[in-house]
Amino acid sequence: MQKVIVNADEAVKDIPSGATLMLGGFGLCGIPENSIAALVRSGINNLTCISNNAGVDDFGLGLLLKTRQIRKMMASYVGENAEFERQLLSGELEVDLIPQGTLATRIQMAGMGIPAFFTPAGYGTEIAEGKETRRFNGKDYLMELALHADFAIVKAWKGDTMGNLVFRKTTRNFSTSMAKAGHITIAEVEHLVRPGELDPDQVHVPGIYVHRIFQGSGYEKRIERKTVKI
Repeated sequence: MQKVIVNADEAVKDIPSGATLMLGGFGLCGIPENSIAALVRSGINNLTCISNNAGVDDFGLGLLLKTRQIRKMMASYVGENAEFERQLLSGELEVDLIPQGTLATRIQMAGMGIPAFFTPAGYGTEIAEGKETRRFNGKDYLMELALHADFAIVKAWKGDTMGNLVFRKTTRNFSTSMAKAGHITIAEVEHLVRPGELDPDQVHVPGIYVHRIFQGSGYEKRIERKTVKI
C-alpha cells in the first residue's frame, strides 16, 4: 500500500465538509501545522474538531475558527483563544468541554475497540447530565463512550514510508492515541525516512494505523505563552 503523499493539500483533499476530525497536539506543542493550513485553504466547513484545545487566535485550530470552518469543538481546555470565546458566547460555535483525562481515555478506548468505560470524573456535575451512572464498590461512576473520528491528523518527528511514527518528547501527548482512533489517519512528519532506518524499539505508532504520510516543512513551533522573570 502506497502511503506517501506529496504534501498536505493532497493528504486532506478528500476530507468533506461535515467531517469529524481529531487533531493531535497539546497547546501549540506537536500540532499538525501543515495539515491545518491545508484545511483552511480547502474551504471545507461544518467540521467537528476533537483536540486538547482550540489553539490561539492566529495559529493552530484558531485559524479554522477564524474562517468559521468549525461547527463544533470537543476539547478539554479553551482558555487561550479570544475568537473561540466570542463564538461560544454568541452561540456561533457548539462546544463540548470534556475533562482532560476523560477525553484522553475516550480516544484510547476507540483505538482499543472498547465501546465504553466508567469513570468517576464529572459525576454530580453538568457533565453527568443524560449519561448512565453505575455504582461500584460504594462509589458512583459515569459511563463515557469511546470517541472515534472520520480522520485523525497528527504530527510526528520522524516517520518512514510504511507509516511507522516516532514522536519527540511531549509531542506524543494525544497524538499516539488519536492515530489509532481515526477511520483514516494522516501523519505529517519533520523527517521522512526509508523502512529500516527507524529503531523498532523507538516506534510509538506502528504503520498499520497510518494511511497517509508526508514530510512537512516550515514549522514555526511557537511558544503558547512566554513568561520572563526579571
